[in-house]
Amino acid sequence: MSGPGRFISFEGIDGSGKSTQARRLATHLEGQGHDVVLTREPGGSPGAEDIRALVLEGEPDRWSPETEILLFTAARRDHLERTILPAIEAGKIVICDRFADSTRMYQGLRRDGLRALVDQLHDLMIGREPDLTVLIDMDPATGLQRALSRGAGEERFESFGNDLQAKMRAGFLELAAEFPDRFVTIDGSRDMDEVAADVTRTVTGWLS
Repeated sequence: MSGPGRFISFEGIDGSGKSTQARRLATHLEGQGHDVVLTREPGGSPGAEDIRALVLEGEPDRWSPETEILLFTAARRDHLERTILPAIEAGKIVICDRFADSTRMYQGLRRDGLRALVDQLHDLMIGREPDLTVLIDMDPATGLQRALSRGAGEERFESFGNDLQAKMRAGFLELAAEFPDRFVTIDGSRDMDEVAADVTRTVTGWLS
């Protein structure tokens, strides 16, 4: 199936199941004949993957919030140039596990005034939002338990604890209210198959 490219992001707190749902949606859309690029942030291009290793591993206080914002923005710029925009221009559907909304939350809410800095850098260096953002909403304590059980070696932000998870969840819901034209919120507390069916129904309806 050919047509204009689309850019879909998945957001949510750690352990919400958004990565699984992004993969399942990609598989479904490919089965329907769409050309799909599944990618992630931080990462999604060779340079951005190098930065991912810097920001997601190590001690919780390894970087200041300002430094993290610069690193994430640099990774996103490389990802945008090398992966996202070429795929969209080729008419593909890009499904991205996290995008700028995660930086607005994980770095922008760490201290007063940082959200404005995130948005300024985004406007200057990125200048692109997803066409659709799927927010997988999840109880913070449950999400944290899931995230820590993965043992993937990239638990730096999970190690900040349940208070950060709760703050991030509230922040994501506020973002969904701030940008209602592109956000849809899906209840992630249900069975994985129920969530996937809801995501598929929502996204295919939007695409049509």
